[in-house]
Amino acid sequence: MGSKTDSPAVCVIGAGCSGLAAVKHLIQAGVEKIICFEQNNQPGGNWIYTAGESHSSVCETTHIISSKALSQFEDFPMPEHYPDYPSHRQVLAYFQSYARHFGLEKHIRFNTAVAKAEEMADKKWKVTLANGETHLFDYLITANGHHSVPRWPDIPGTFSGEYLHSHSYKTNQPFAGKRVLVVGVGNSGCDCAVEVSRVAEFTAISMRKPTYIIPKFFLGKPTDTFNKGLLWIPTFLRNHLQLLSLRIQVGDYRDYGLEQPDYPATKCHPTLNSELLYRIRHGSVHPRKGVLRFDGREVHFSDGKVEKYDAVIAATGYKIAFPFFDSAFINFEEAARIPLYLRMIYPGHPTLFMIGMTQPQGCIWPLSEMQARLAANCIMGRWAIPENVSEMAERECDEIDHDFIHSKRHSLEVHFHPFLRKLKREIPRDAPAWADTAEPAR
Repeated sequence: MGSKTDSPAVCVIGAGCSGLAAVKHLIQAGVEKIICFEQNNQPGGNWIYTAGESHSSVCETTHIISSKALSQFEDFPMPEHYPDYPSHRQVLAYFQSYARHFGLEKHIRFNTAVAKAEEMADKKWKVTLANGETHLFDYLITANGHHSVPRWPDIPGTFSGEYLHSHSYKTNQPFAGKRVLVVGVGNSGCDCAVEVSRVAEFTAISMRKPTYIIPKFFLGKPTDTFNKGLLWIPTFLRNHLQLLSLRIQVGDYRDYGLEQPDYPATKCHPTLNSELLYRIRHGSVHPRKGVLRFDGREVHFSDGKVEKYDAVIAATGYKIAFPFFDSAFINFEEAARIPLYLRMIYPGHPTLFMIGMTQPQGCIWPLSEMQARLAANCIMGRWAIPENVSEMAERECDEIDHDFIHSKRHSLEVHFHPFLRKLKREIPRDAPAWADTAEPAR
């Protein structure tokens, strides 16, 4: 290991799950000059719940949608007493325990936002903080997440009631006794509809396209662990078995007033929720078609139905935003095709690594961990970016277009297990383990 004077200087933006993994693996790889800038006063990123609106999209009742067994970091298991699907408070405690155990906090500057990051002619990075300070780094790792800038639906007209994005939803209490429409049937939309229906006078959920609503358990086990057990089966047969298992659990979606999807369940980002279908059949949540337009408090749906609502919650996802980059440098906000090799390397920019820029059919954290390990070992010269990286990045985009329904929602989508194996294959054989480093865990 070299001295601090010849060690590369690395900046990490964000101390959420991906940023913490980046700092840990930089240390593990032998990098000595590391600064992580975090705008909050503690590590945890999106999992820092606040009662008021903030950077976080977590609400009061949020639990993860991937199981504990398939969400934890490789060398830092979640506590045994955690349930199959931990709460946001347990997840935050897990990440903060991870930071303490590996001594990461001494590399983090809290309450420090990055205003601008600029690539210089020599590929070094000039980082300007919100307080005006500037720093120069050899490498930049972005780990700021992609669930902080809401994407609003393009709906004609104006809604005169309360109109908010699910990012701003924190608790169901403001909706007690009201008529509420949730637009969007992703994981956030289903969670909002279920929770609001406990207190609202009337709750509806609008969906433009047929979607699989997948229960969180099958045969008494978390659904993702069941699907992992099918990996050895050929894809066409595995798709059939997954649809068969859904048929056994759910039946026909049309029995719930929903449309039956006509594509394999793996072609779209999964919506895991065990309560929505239950509450639909109990008359607590009412399915609706796509929204055609707003007219005051009236909502016009694509099937001709017109209803009045007091509040509309748009659960329509997020933009991929890098507020510290000039838009002429990187602007993925409206892109349905994002050319990143291994979902982390932007061709032509060999000193930039984007950790956590995936939307897996599973949990993001193990993928971020492997991306971070690969980036750290690249920085230390143990792994080289391929010369044909642009071609390989485009090839990955082609795979996404082939494997998933073409939409902005799937621009970062990956199949969890194949992508994890792909990352692990790239980890160099001489990549050090934590026990090989000079900094002990504590």
